[in-house]
Amino acid sequence: MQFKLAFVTTALATLAVATPAPRGEPASSCTTGPIQCCDSVQSASSSAVAPILALLGIVLQDLNVEVGLTCTPITVIGAGGSSCSAQTVCCQDNSHGGLISIGCVPVTL
Repeated sequence: MQFKLAFVTTALATLAVATPAPRGEPASSCTTGPIQCCDSVQSASSSAVAPILALLGIVLQDLNVEVGLTCTPITVIGAGGSSCSAQTVCCQDNSHGGLISIGCVPVTL
């Protein structure tokens, strides 16, 4: 019985992690780093994003992942200099110097 409970718990936890985040999530739910303001957000398989990923040597297993291009962090929400005239997103991987952010989901400020 304990094995079945452990198996079900593990399966549910895996499903929760694999489920994509809802579109337009509130900014407060971004736990991966600062909210980003990106010039554009496109699929990793798009003709604009794929060559950049190749040049950087980034291999993604899922080419349907949303990728932000030319992103800057928005550090203070509500302050005068924190507005974003492009797309406001929360991304899973912001470690590429602002050129590209991977796994982006739009957020509502």
